[in-house]
Amino acid sequence: MNRQKVAFYTLGCKLNFSETSTIARSFKDEGFDRVDFSEPADIYVINTCSVTDNADKRFKTIVKQAQKVNPDAFVAAVGCYAQLKPQELADVDGVDLVLGATEKFKITDYINDLSKNDFGEVHSCEIEEADFYVGSYSIGDRTRAFLKVQDGCDYKCTYCTIPLARGISRSDTLENVLKNAKEISEQNIKEIVLTGVNIGDYGKGEFGNKKHEHTFFELVQALDQVDGIERLRISSIEPNLLKNETIDFVSQSRTFVPHFHIPLQSGSNTILKAMRRRYLKELYVDRVTRIKEVMPHACIGVDVIVGFPGETDELFLETYQFLADLDISYLHVFTYSERDNTLAANMDGEIPKNVRSKRSKMLRGLSAKKRRAFYESQLGSRRTVLFEGENKEGYIHGFTENYVKVKAPWNPELVNTLHEVDLTGIDEDGLVRFEVISVEAE
Repeated sequence: MNRQKVAFYTLGCKLNFSETSTIARSFKDEGFDRVDFSEPADIYVINTCSVTDNADKRFKTIVKQAQKVNPDAFVAAVGCYAQLKPQELADVDGVDLVLGATEKFKITDYINDLSKNDFGEVHSCEIEEADFYVGSYSIGDRTRAFLKVQDGCDYKCTYCTIPLARGISRSDTLENVLKNAKEISEQNIKEIVLTGVNIGDYGKGEFGNKKHEHTFFELVQALDQVDGIERLRISSIEPNLLKNETIDFVSQSRTFVPHFHIPLQSGSNTILKAMRRRYLKELYVDRVTRIKEVMPHACIGVDVIVGFPGETDELFLETYQFLADLDISYLHVFTYSERDNTLAANMDGEIPKNVRSKRSKMLRGLSAKKRRAFYESQLGSRRTVLFEGENKEGYIHGFTENYVKVKAPWNPELVNTLHEVDLTGIDEDGLVRFEVISVEAE
């Protein structure tokens, strides 16, 4: 008897990748074989995102891709957009099932019958019901694993739909995080990236109670003791939740790498207040300064939003100058887009789309300069590289512990290995060349 096949497509963040991987394992337990999304499958599962306008539009394109490969396949949508606008997704031609925040991990319960539906069937809850925690991690997709430690968010940033899509802040138990980390390390995966919606808030109980069982710092300390993990990376942490004790610990850590991704969103206090962020830019400077004091070679990435309502030319230039002066390594630039049911969508001072686009371009240019300057500052230093598994036009890529991207002629023996290298120069494509010092770094 032919086993049924399932394929997955993930939009959005590292957290979504970890959850897709967990959902995929539940299909495997039910006797499905996983295939690539470009191959014929009996069921296609699309894990959606709601952070940007573009993610919404891409959904329809992805459904069409699946239908082109197998017009009779069953198509299911899960994830943030599925929670926020289930009916909108269900109305897309070819979609059979839409599952909200609490249902997505029970998807195999809903697909006993894979015959196509005339209309998309919706199972979604009121977001208040998303108050329990489901742990997840991704393996098998990449040379690093994304380990989810926290979900949901209690912050009320005026532009953000994540609390509406994922519910209140809640965390995995420390015991379960350590168990998952151990399982990952036993799969010969060299790097774990900690992920969540607001991971600095780690410790709020499994059922969303406000009492912290453990702090984020205690989580970091405990993970540093897990045998078999070569590298641990903190994916993204709010500046007000990144404490000195964590920064200092990472600087001395056996496994945590000197790489921080810290959302800023704006370099103007006027805009930060309108966004209802929980800090001002002075605190951000303080965090960057502290990191660089104890880890001068650390890589610092920054999220920034352009075109927020009320962002005048002067306020944008304030952000631009703030970032230009800051000792950071790269930017993730997001162009503001109005989201339903957010306070910002009804604010005065709407910025024209062409102005948003121009500002985004300016900051992307600044990011390229910052990355180049950071890479140049690392030339002549000795670092450890973890090599990726993909042959990209005859080259293999890898990342140093402090997130410098390197390249070398393709060699399959390098895949998923760690090597000590000297960084020697920057190629015309902006990636760094190196000389291997040791065959396998310990």
